[in-house]
Amino acid sequence: MTAFSGCTDKTTEQAGQGKIYIVGTEPYFPPFEYADENNSNKIVGFDVDLINAIAADQGFRVQWKDLEFDALIPALQSGQIDIIASGMTITDEREKVVDFTEPYINAGLALAVAADNEEIKSIDDLKGKVAAVQQGSTGSQAAEKLKAEGKIGNIIYLAHVNDIILNIQNGRADFMINDLPVTNAYISKHPGVIKIVDDKLQSESYGFAVKSGNNELLNMLNTGLENVKQDGTYDEIMAKYF
Repeated sequence: MTAFSGCTDKTTEQAGQGKIYIVGTEPYFPPFEYADENNSNKIVGFDVDLINAIAADQGFRVQWKDLEFDALIPALQSGQIDIIASGMTITDEREKVVDFTEPYINAGLALAVAADNEEIKSIDDLKGKVAAVQQGSTGSQAAEKLKAEGKIGNIIYLAHVNDIILNIQNGRADFMINDLPVTNAYISKHPGVIKIVDDKLQSESYGFAVKSGNNELLNMLNTGLENVKQDGTYDEIMAKYF
Protein backbone atom coordinates (compact mmCIF):
# COMPACT_ATOMS: atom_id res chain seq x y z
CA MET A 1 0.00 0.00 0.00
CA THR A 2 1.22 3.54 -0.73
CA ALA A 3 2.87 5.25 2.21
CA PHE A 4 1.08 8.56 2.60
CA SER A 5 2.50 11.51 4.49
CA GLY A 6 1.33 14.81 5.80
CA CYS A 7 4.69 16.58 5.59
CA THR A 8 8.39 15.76 5.96
CA ASP A 9 8.94 12.32 7.55
CA LYS A 10 5.17 11.83 7.58
CA THR A 11 4.93 14.22 10.55
CA THR A 12 2.55 17.16 10.29
CA GLU A 13 4.35 20.36 11.21
CA GLN A 14 2.69 22.05 14.15
CA ALA A 15 3.48 25.17 16.16
CA GLY A 16 4.30 23.20 19.29
CA GLN A 17 6.93 20.58 19.91
CA GLY A 18 4.77 18.27 22.01
CA LYS A 19 4.17 14.54 21.88
CA ILE A 20 3.61 12.85 18.53
CA TYR A 21 0.44 10.77 18.15
CA ILE A 22 0.02 8.32 15.28
CA VAL A 23 -3.25 8.83 13.44
CA GLY A 24 -4.66 5.96 11.42
CA THR A 25 -6.79 6.59 8.35
CA GLU A 26 -8.01 4.91 5.18
CA PRO A 27 -7.07 7.63 2.66
CA TYR A 28 -9.54 6.81 -0.11
CA PHE A 29 -12.60 8.54 1.32
CA PRO A 30 -12.90 12.05 -0.13
CA PRO A 31 -13.55 14.68 1.04
CA PHE A 32 -12.60 13.36 4.49
CA GLU A 33 -9.22 11.84 3.58
CA TYR A 34 -7.61 11.28 0.19
CA ALA A 35 -4.37 11.66 -1.75
CA ASP A 36 -3.41 15.17 -2.76
CA GLU A 37 -3.81 15.65 -6.52
CA ASN A 38 -0.38 17.28 -6.71
CA ASN A 39 1.39 14.86 -4.37
CA SER A 40 0.08 11.31 -4.23
CA ASN A 41 2.14 10.62 -1.10
CA LYS A 42 0.36 13.30 0.94
CA ILE A 43 -2.97 12.85 2.72
CA VAL A 44 -5.39 15.78 2.64
CA GLY A 45 -9.05 16.24 3.53
CA PHE A 46 -11.56 17.40 6.09
CA ASP A 47 -10.45 14.99 8.81
CA VAL A 48 -6.79 15.83 8.20
CA ASP A 49 -7.33 19.57 8.51
CA LEU A 50 -9.51 19.14 11.58
CA ILE A 51 -7.06 16.87 13.41
CA ASN A 52 -4.22 19.24 12.50
CA ALA A 53 -6.18 22.16 13.92
CA ILE A 54 -6.93 20.26 17.13
CA ALA A 55 -3.28 19.24 17.42
CA ALA A 56 -2.14 22.84 17.02
CA ASP A 57 -4.64 23.96 19.66
CA GLN A 58 -3.58 21.26 22.13
CA GLY A 59 0.16 21.41 21.48
CA PHE A 60 0.82 17.95 20.09
CA ARG A 61 1.95 16.69 16.69
CA VAL A 62 0.58 13.95 14.47
CA GLN A 63 2.01 11.27 12.20
CA TRP A 64 -0.34 9.69 9.65
CA LYS A 65 -0.53 5.96 8.98
CA ASP A 66 -2.62 4.57 6.10
CA LEU A 67 -4.54 1.35 6.74
CA GLU A 68 -7.51 -0.51 5.33
CA PHE A 69 -10.70 0.67 7.01
CA ASP A 70 -11.46 -2.64 8.70
CA ALA A 71 -7.89 -2.75 10.09
CA LEU A 72 -8.18 0.57 11.93
CA ILE A 73 -9.82 -0.62 15.15
CA PRO A 74 -7.49 -3.64 15.52
CA ALA A 75 -4.51 -1.31 14.96
CA LEU A 76 -5.83 1.03 17.66
CA GLN A 77 -6.36 -1.82 20.11
CA SER A 78 -2.87 -3.23 19.49
CA GLY A 79 -1.17 0.14 19.94
CA GLN A 80 0.00 0.59 16.34
CA ILE A 81 -1.92 3.86 16.19
CA ASP A 82 -3.21 6.30 18.81
CA ILE A 83 -6.14 7.93 17.00
CA ILE A 84 -8.56 6.92 14.25
CA ALA A 85 -9.53 9.79 11.96
CA SER A 86 -11.25 8.17 9.01
CA GLY A 87 -14.89 9.18 8.63
CA MET A 88 -15.82 6.58 11.24
CA THR A 89 -19.45 6.43 12.32
CA ILE A 90 -20.14 6.26 16.04
CA THR A 91 -22.08 3.04 16.67
CA ASP A 92 -23.02 1.10 19.77
CA GLU A 93 -21.01 -1.88 18.56
CA ARG A 94 -17.84 0.15 18.02
CA GLU A 95 -18.26 1.93 21.35
CA LYS A 96 -17.81 -1.44 23.04
CA VAL A 97 -14.18 -1.59 21.85
CA VAL A 98 -13.04 2.05 21.39
CA ASP A 99 -13.76 5.42 22.94
CA PHE A 100 -15.16 8.09 20.62
CA THR A 101 -14.86 11.84 20.85
CA GLU A 102 -17.91 14.03 20.70
CA PRO A 103 -19.38 13.91 17.16
CA TYR A 104 -17.60 16.26 14.77
CA ILE A 105 -20.02 15.99 11.84
CA ASN A 106 -23.47 14.62 11.12
CA ALA A 107 -23.73 12.31 8.15
CA GLY A 108 -25.93 9.52 6.84
CA LEU A 109 -26.12 6.76 4.27
CA ALA A 110 -27.11 7.12 0.63
CA LEU A 111 -28.30 4.59 -1.93
CA ALA A 112 -26.66 5.33 -5.29
CA VAL A 113 -26.77 3.73 -8.73
CA ALA A 114 -25.24 4.33 -12.16
CA ALA A 115 -26.33 7.67 -13.59
CA ASP A 116 -28.19 5.97 -16.46
CA ASN A 117 -29.99 3.44 -14.24
CA GLU A 118 -33.74 4.05 -14.50
CA GLU A 119 -34.77 0.73 -12.92
CA ILE A 120 -33.83 1.49 -9.31
CA LYS A 121 -35.61 4.53 -7.93
CA SER A 122 -35.74 3.68 -4.21
CA ILE A 123 -34.93 1.02 -1.66
CA ASP A 124 -38.12 -0.78 -2.73
CA ASP A 125 -36.56 -1.67 -6.11
CA LEU A 126 -33.61 -3.70 -4.79
CA LYS A 127 -35.07 -7.22 -4.77
CA GLY A 128 -32.42 -9.55 -6.18
CA LYS A 129 -30.03 -6.67 -6.92
CA VAL A 130 -26.30 -6.78 -6.08
CA ALA A 131 -24.83 -4.29 -3.62
CA ALA A 132 -21.26 -2.96 -3.56
CA VAL A 133 -20.09 -1.73 -0.16
CA GLN A 134 -16.94 -0.90 1.76
CA GLN A 135 -15.77 -3.71 4.01
CA GLY A 136 -16.38 -2.92 7.69
CA SER A 137 -18.45 0.20 7.05
CA THR A 138 -21.94 1.06 8.24
CA GLY A 139 -22.94 0.86 4.58
CA SER A 140 -21.97 -2.81 4.62
CA GLN A 141 -23.96 -3.32 7.82
CA ALA A 142 -27.01 -1.70 6.22
CA ALA A 143 -26.66 -3.96 3.17
CA GLU A 144 -26.34 -7.04 5.39
CA LYS A 145 -29.52 -6.07 7.21
CA LEU A 146 -31.37 -5.66 3.91
CA LYS A 147 -30.07 -9.02 2.70
CA ALA A 148 -31.17 -10.73 5.91
CA GLU A 149 -34.63 -9.26 5.34
CA GLY A 150 -34.67 -10.63 1.79
CA LYS A 151 -34.77 -7.16 0.24
CA ILE A 152 -31.57 -7.41 -1.83
CA GLY A 153 -29.44 -10.07 -3.54
CA ASN A 154 -25.71 -10.54 -3.10
CA ILE A 155 -23.16 -8.19 -1.56
CA ILE A 156 -19.71 -7.40 -2.97
CA TYR A 157 -17.25 -6.20 -0.31
CA LEU A 158 -14.49 -3.85 -1.44
CA ALA A 159 -11.71 -1.88 0.22
CA HIS A 160 -12.18 1.56 -1.30
CA VAL A 161 -14.97 3.81 -2.56
CA ASN A 162 -13.36 4.10 -6.00
CA ASP A 163 -13.48 0.29 -6.32
CA ILE A 164 -17.15 0.34 -5.37
CA ILE A 165 -17.96 2.86 -8.09
CA LEU A 166 -15.91 0.90 -10.65
CA ASN A 167 -18.09 -2.14 -9.91
CA ILE A 168 -21.19 0.00 -10.48
CA GLN A 169 -19.77 1.20 -13.78
CA ASN A 170 -18.82 -2.24 -15.10
CA GLY A 171 -22.14 -3.78 -14.07
CA ARG A 172 -20.86 -6.23 -11.45
CA ALA A 173 -22.98 -4.41 -8.89
CA ASP A 174 -26.35 -2.69 -9.26
CA PHE A 175 -26.15 -0.22 -6.40
CA MET A 176 -24.00 1.05 -3.56
CA ILE A 177 -24.74 2.08 0.01
CA ASN A 178 -22.22 4.62 1.19
CA ASP A 179 -21.86 7.69 3.37
CA LEU A 180 -23.92 10.59 1.98
CA PRO A 181 -21.28 13.37 2.14
CA VAL A 182 -18.68 11.18 0.44
CA THR A 183 -21.13 10.16 -2.29
CA ASN A 184 -22.15 13.78 -2.82
CA ALA A 185 -18.50 14.83 -3.05
CA TYR A 186 -17.82 12.19 -5.71
CA ILE A 187 -20.86 13.25 -7.75
CA SER A 188 -19.78 16.89 -7.55
CA LYS A 189 -16.31 16.04 -8.85
CA HIS A 190 -17.36 13.35 -11.35
CA PRO A 191 -20.83 14.26 -12.69
CA GLY A 192 -22.67 11.75 -14.82
CA VAL A 193 -21.18 8.60 -13.25
CA ILE A 194 -23.53 7.79 -10.37
CA LYS A 195 -26.64 9.34 -8.86
CA ILE A 196 -28.32 9.18 -5.46
CA VAL A 197 -31.82 7.69 -5.42
CA ASP A 198 -32.35 7.59 -1.64
CA ASP A 199 -30.49 9.67 0.95
CA LYS A 200 -32.57 8.84 4.00
CA LEU A 201 -31.37 5.33 4.87
CA GLN A 202 -30.14 6.33 8.32
CA SER A 203 -28.66 9.22 10.27
CA GLU A 204 -25.06 8.98 11.43
CA SER A 205 -22.44 10.96 13.32
CA TYR A 206 -18.68 10.69 12.83
CA GLY A 207 -16.23 10.73 15.71
CA PHE A 208 -12.49 10.36 16.22
CA ALA A 209 -11.58 7.23 18.18
CA VAL A 210 -8.94 6.40 20.78
CA LYS A 211 -8.13 3.20 22.64
CA SER A 212 -10.64 2.42 25.38
CA GLY A 213 -9.56 4.04 28.63
CA ASN A 214 -7.20 6.61 27.06
CA ASN A 215 -9.00 9.47 28.80
CA GLU A 216 -6.09 11.90 28.57
CA LEU A 217 -5.99 11.82 24.78
CA LEU A 218 -9.78 11.70 24.52
CA ASN A 219 -10.08 14.83 26.66
CA MET A 220 -7.48 16.65 24.56
CA LEU A 221 -9.32 15.82 21.36
CA ASN A 222 -12.68 16.89 22.79
CA THR A 223 -11.25 20.12 24.22
CA GLY A 224 -9.44 20.92 20.98
CA LEU A 225 -12.57 20.18 18.94
CA GLU A 226 -14.62 22.53 21.10
CA ASN A 227 -11.95 25.25 20.87
CA VAL A 228 -11.67 25.15 17.07
CA LYS A 229 -15.46 25.30 16.85
CA GLN A 230 -15.50 28.34 19.11
CA ASP A 231 -12.72 30.26 17.30
CA GLY A 232 -14.17 29.75 13.81
CA THR A 233 -11.54 27.31 12.52
CA TYR A 234 -14.07 24.49 12.23
CA ASP A 235 -16.38 26.63 10.08
CA GLU A 236 -13.47 27.52 7.80
CA ILE A 237 -12.64 23.84 7.31
CA MET A 238 -16.31 23.03 6.64
CA ALA A 239 -16.51 25.77 4.02
CA LYS A 240 -13.33 24.48 2.34
CA TYR A 241 -14.64 20.95 1.81
CA PHE A 242 -18.44 21.31 1.80
